[in-house]
Amino acid sequence: MRQIILDTETTGLNARTGDRIIEIGCVELVNRRLTGNNLHFYMNPERDSDPGALAVHGLTTEFLSDKPKFAEVADQILDFVTGADIIIHNAPFDIGFLDAELALLGKPSFKEHCGEVIDTLVQAKQIFPGKRNSLDALCDRFGISNAHRTLHGALLDSELLAEVYLAMTRGQESLVIDMLGEHAAPGEAAAPRVRLESIELPVIAASDDELSAHNALLDDLDKAVKGTAVWRTQPAPAEEKTADAQNA
Repeated sequence: MRQIILDTETTGLNARTGDRIIEIGCVELVNRRLTGNNLHFYMNPERDSDPGALAVHGLTTEFLSDKPKFAEVADQILDFVTGADIIIHNAPFDIGFLDAELALLGKPSFKEHCGEVIDTLVQAKQIFPGKRNSLDALCDRFGISNAHRTLHGALLDSELLAEVYLAMTRGQESLVIDMLGEHAAPGEAAAPRVRLESIELPVIAASDDELSAHNALLDDLDKAVKGTAVWRTQPAPAEEKTADAQNA
């Protein structure tokens, strides 16, 4: 599974009134692991940034004057994201700017080049309703250091968002499901199916030290979410669920 964490910096807030992309940063995840295969460009927008935007990103017109225009790097960006799922914080903003830039070049919309677009802001609002869910707030909530983030930067923000996304979606994964989901490559013989009911799996109880370490980790998660971690939530007994269904 290939995913790209993406962020942009722009000259202002409205692509429809002529604001342009001035920086793009893409961080690659493969099977939820950072690969180090990232993509980063500064771009000459051929216009000044609004004062408010300049105060956020600090990228001056002079600094950007010798950088490539979006048209010169568009194909490299599209080649990098093609087929991958895209992860963005507040996706409509970045997608809107990317679509505007691509429209100027007569190219299809951004979503036609990639897989699913995942909005971490939407995810965060579902997990932490009523709380601040900016990138800085999420870094603080998950204990991710952003002390070096004095100004917004597309690549730095993508790297921070990658850590936030992995922390926010961390969970147990099933080895059996992963194995059953594998497919033989073209020309290869399919692996023989295993009758799972014929396998006796050993049950290994956690040691006292392991239980202590587990509880310490849950304590840290409680502090991070300022509440009770989902792993401490007890499922309702089966008889209660049956009674609730009958009374519904």
